[in-house]
Amino acid sequence: MLQRRLRIFTSFSVERGPSMATHSRISRFCAGFGILTLLTILLSGAVTAQDAAPTLPWWNDRVFYEIFVRSFADSDGDGIGDLRGIIDRLDYLNDGNPETTSDLGVTGIWLMPINPSPSYHGYDVTDYYGINPEYGMLEDFQELLAEAHARGIAVIIDLVLNHTSREHPWFEAAAAGDPGFEDWYIWASEPLFRGPQGQQVWHPLGNRYYYGYFDSGMPDLNYNNPAVTEQMTDVARFWVEDVGVDGFRIDAAKHLFEEGDIVENVAATHAWFADFESVLESIDPNILTVGEVAGSSLISRAYVRDRELDLVFNFDLAFSALDSASRGSNSAVEAIQVRDAEQFPPGQYASFLTNHDQTRVMTTLGGLTNNARSAASILLTSPGVPFLYYGEEIGMTGARPPDQNVRTPMQWNAEPNAGFTTSDRPWRPPNGDAQEGVNVAEQEADEASLFSHYRRLIQLRNSYAPLRQGDFAALDCDERALYAFVRAMADEAAIVLINLGDEPLSELSCSTRASGLAGTYTGALIFGSASEIAVPRDFEEDGGFSDFTPVNSIDGYETTIILLSR
Repeated sequence: MLQRRLRIFTSFSVERGPSMATHSRISRFCAGFGILTLLTILLSGAVTAQDAAPTLPWWNDRVFYEIFVRSFADSDGDGIGDLRGIIDRLDYLNDGNPETTSDLGVTGIWLMPINPSPSYHGYDVTDYYGINPEYGMLEDFQELLAEAHARGIAVIIDLVLNHTSREHPWFEAAAAGDPGFEDWYIWASEPLFRGPQGQQVWHPLGNRYYYGYFDSGMPDLNYNNPAVTEQMTDVARFWVEDVGVDGFRIDAAKHLFEEGDIVENVAATHAWFADFESVLESIDPNILTVGEVAGSSLISRAYVRDRELDLVFNFDLAFSALDSASRGSNSAVEAIQVRDAEQFPPGQYASFLTNHDQTRVMTTLGGLTNNARSAASILLTSPGVPFLYYGEEIGMTGARPPDQNVRTPMQWNAEPNAGFTTSDRPWRPPNGDAQEGVNVAEQEADEASLFSHYRRLIQLRNSYAPLRQGDFAALDCDERALYAFVRAMADEAAIVLINLGDEPLSELSCSTRASGLAGTYTGALIFGSASEIAVPRDFEEDGGFSDFTPVNSIDGYETTIILLSR
């Protein structure tokens, strides 16, 4: 069996308990890093007064940012983004100083694959214990972790469990007939079936075929072999114990096992993840697992409800949010949000708009910035753990296929190659609209920009617990263009009103059957331009109310948030 690579002897890890301000965290940081580092972290944007008594896990207090390392920032001028480039740009994401408001304010990072790989995207791994040399070294990643944690940013990495690269030494040994690795992959004497879309999934090699769901270059591992489970558990243990990551995004989680030609979400996959989650909890009970289970949340919910994964990405909610933002109607997103509030444990799904496998938000919405604002408002005020894709906050564009079109270099400014690299040959040219205002430098300075809208909403979510942890109740205001709801906690709540249309709305009359509200509240406008606000007064037994007018009016495409305090 191949041996582990050299371990890191010292590591830095954020305390990943329910709150980032626990006494155990303070003791740990005081002992290891001194009072200056401790104060930096305690004063970061991720720590607020409302964190004192959270009700949900630590990840519900986070906003995550997905980074394709190759395209984010190039530090050495070779045209390829790298880990040190991310370090150089961490202050853009969160500078760790609560006195400043110029940073975006995100409190979590998801890095797409950082392991060695023959491909540009990295989802065909050749060494699970290493760092892609184009991105740097293990020491660079360790420094990135330390710098991120010092700013209150948690870091999770892609864990590609389903398959390896065809160039991985395990597969090369199996293909050569090595009995030690023969059963690490899935072999047949002839093609047994085609994939769900009619695609070829059995690939010829000599006088036999191997199974690779995604591509001939990505042979699936055989998890019926206990040695494979042992090895991949060892991989996870390495990144948690020896390196110090805060969790994993599990790629292609639903494809781990097959039952005949049924190749997703089979019982054996669920059972495997239940065992894997138990092992991870024994290593560190606060490690986050986020599963990519593409498809309906009515199917993916089982992974969370049965304690197999902490979160799954909610694809139904993503599609419905973009549909509502595009059409100017609340019907799609409200229906899914109401349904999934009951389908999942409270807040235990990952919300997003698009990711690295999908056409970007701004392209999906036809380049309409106001609609993109609406989509951002839905994402960052709703339940769940929000994930935004790099460049989403400035309206980067891109349509697939091919996938490279939605993974282009980050647009930092209007200079040649958008400030991504000093090389005249980036791995892929940035989009031309970087010279037309779709860049960080111009939008940071514009209070009316899409970036500023994202920044204010993220910082607002960081500051007010109801937006992160509050229960959800839809409001019916008799206006299809208005997406309205309440996020309620014990003594605080937020009323959120998102006008998805271009016409102002007034004379609202809102009601709900149940809201989680009770008692007497005062109200404060924390987002929006309303000149008059009101708070609900007369509650039914379950917190319901009717004939409530929260604001005198709300402009087209405007978001209004009212904080209620009891």
